[in-house]
Amino acid sequence: MWRKMPKGHEQAHMTAEEEKTIKTLETRVRQLILKYQQQQEDNEELLADLVAKDEELRHVKEQNKQLEADYANLKMAKLMEIGDTDLAAAKQRINQLVRDVDKCIALLKAIGPEAISVES
Repeated sequence: MWRKMPKGHEQAHMTAEEEKTIKTLETRVRQLILKYQQQQEDNEELLADLVAKDEELRHVKEQNKQLEADYANLKMAKLMEIGDTDLAAAKQRINQLVRDVDKCIALLKAIGPEAISVES
């Protein structure tokens, strides 16, 4: 690119092509610097977004954990509620059966022992 000047010339003169090449190089270097700066800004924005998303994810995980605990508690309460209702219904049914058996025994006693025949 640089051409050698004969001895005795203190100052080197550039050809138009060399000047054009240097200008092109300077322009490309400036463009690279601008692209680098833009890339740095983009990276900073992406990093800030990543930090925000990490915080949001942490919050959502905590919320999910709390909801799962609340659901487990609700499920247990519902099972206990159903259990109490079933228990009361079962007690009521057993009491009714006992009353029916007592009525049958009373009727059998009223008829007398001869009415009862045991067939073998």
